[in-house]
Amino acid sequence: MTGVWVVLATLALGLAIGVVRMLRDGRVRDRPGDRLTEASLGAPLGERATLLQFSTAFCQPCRATRRILADVSAVVPGVTHVEIDAESRLDLVRELDIMRTPTVLVLDGDGNIVKRASGQPRKQDVLAALAGAVPDPASHAPSHESDEK
Repeated sequence: MTGVWVVLATLALGLAIGVVRMLRDGRVRDRPGDRLTEASLGAPLGERATLLQFSTAFCQPCRATRRILADVSAVVPGVTHVEIDAESRLDLVRELDIMRTPTVLVLDGDGNIVKRASGQPRKQDVLAALAGAVPDPASHAPSHESDEK
């Protein structure tokens, strides 16, 4: 009878871990903090934002994430997609606490990390993260209200 309880407890724990992982996978979270430079990345930053992807060679979700981020950077002006091989940049992986691939960091135009997603994000989540993290160019346009008076 004890064996049955051990099996049930193991199944319940496995189910709980699976549900938690499913709920967190690919979810974009706020991540204020570190600032990265073109020199530290080895690639130019985007004018308005950079989608920084950490990948590994045999990571299947990394390929899908690459396509999503390339599509987003192609349609959103001033946004650049940079992909880093996690295995060759262990210094950045440790510094930024990258625990799995793909991990996507959304950087503002100055290289500040503003959002983070572990796992494969959905395209609409990436677009929403950019909208929340990157100022709208129209909001910085000079106002002509005083000229009209």
